[in-house]
Amino acid sequence: MRRAALALGCALVLALGGCRRVPEEPVGPSPYLRSLWLPSVGPTPYDWRRLPGRVVMVSFFATWCFPCLAELPTLEALQKEYGPQGFQVVLVGMDLDGARMLQPFADYYALNFPVLVSDEGMQQGQSAFGLIPALPATFLLDKEGRVAGAWQGMAGHENVSKAVEKLLRR
Repeated sequence: MRRAALALGCALVLALGGCRRVPEEPVGPSPYLRSLWLPSVGPTPYDWRRLPGRVVMVSFFATWCFPCLAELPTLEALQKEYGPQGFQVVLVGMDLDGARMLQPFADYYALNFPVLVSDEGMQQGQSAFGLIPALPATFLLDKEGRVAGAWQGMAGHENVSKAVEKLLRR
């Protein structure tokens, strides 16, 4: 009987709008990190569950993009230098042929960071990153998964290094 009265009382309070729900903190990874729940290709293992708590550099590229290819040595050097400190480079391929084009690319270059295959939604701008108007496009995410920096076109190693070091110290 007591439970029924309590339930009725709660229902009445809710119906009258007397109870306000306290907004909850977002649960799980940021929308940017969730956008990276994509399949990977190539020899470097990828587990999106290891990204939260790390500084993540997301570079959108295509195999036909010469500036993207020219930037690969910089990305590899950054991963080698800062990876042990909690930094992760993630390459997202925007090739329309997807894995069919990216798999041989990733195997040939054997990069020291994962290569992800974008989906059709991402290619149409339906992700937290929005539309990627030019390649390469690079986003630097802090340890909470928030965008802390962005570059369009090739980014200089020195400028990116400074930004990465600053985020790693936080």
